[in-house]
Amino acid sequence: MQSRPAVLSSLAETRMARTAMTSDSPGSDGQVNVRERILETASGLFYQQGVRAVGVDTVVAQAGVAKTSLYRHFPTKDDLIAAFLEREDVEFWATWDAVSDAHLGDPMKELEAHMLWIGERLARPAYRGCPQLNVAAEFAEVDHPARQVARRHKQDLRKRLGGLSSRLGARRPDSLGAQLAVVVNGAFVSAEMLEGLDPAATLLDLVRTLVRAAT
Repeated sequence: MQSRPAVLSSLAETRMARTAMTSDSPGSDGQVNVRERILETASGLFYQQGVRAVGVDTVVAQAGVAKTSLYRHFPTKDDLIAAFLEREDVEFWATWDAVSDAHLGDPMKELEAHMLWIGERLARPAYRGCPQLNVAAEFAEVDHPARQVARRHKQDLRKRLGGLSSRLGARRPDSLGAQLAVVVNGAFVSAEMLEGLDPAATLLDLVRTLVRAAT
């Protein structure tokens, strides 16, 4: 199993890579920096306060940019919300891929390592749940751009866990993948209920039980 310092190092590297990857359409470096500043500010506000509670004026004021600059990069607030979720999606899968690459050829250790870093995420002091689930819960419209990003993220999670289940030799890998996805998503919305416990240890116990039953 990957050690906690190694996982935390991987998360730090991912955040650095994410910042480096935030490129805008061809233009000046200044424009790229403005876009990233707006998105960084909006992402923090959206995650901590909820997307409906945060207005464009608040984002503009805290980012220290003109409103015209925001609308140049994000024509609508919905575009900004979708960009926030896409940014979170990139970070999540970059960390996932780094952990997967560290455990090639050993699907059980890979699965356990994923539960470890996800458990560490749940234990963050400022953790407020999965941003994809949070935003999806705020919009009833199934065709909302943010709902579409969130849906794709969750479908990808189930697909990846299904692939891991197949490599684990599960009799019904699709079923085990779905069960593992339910566990992970349940953990994302249950962080407060796990107070006083080790979220990573709890996740590990659950997935090991499911894997034993499925294989």
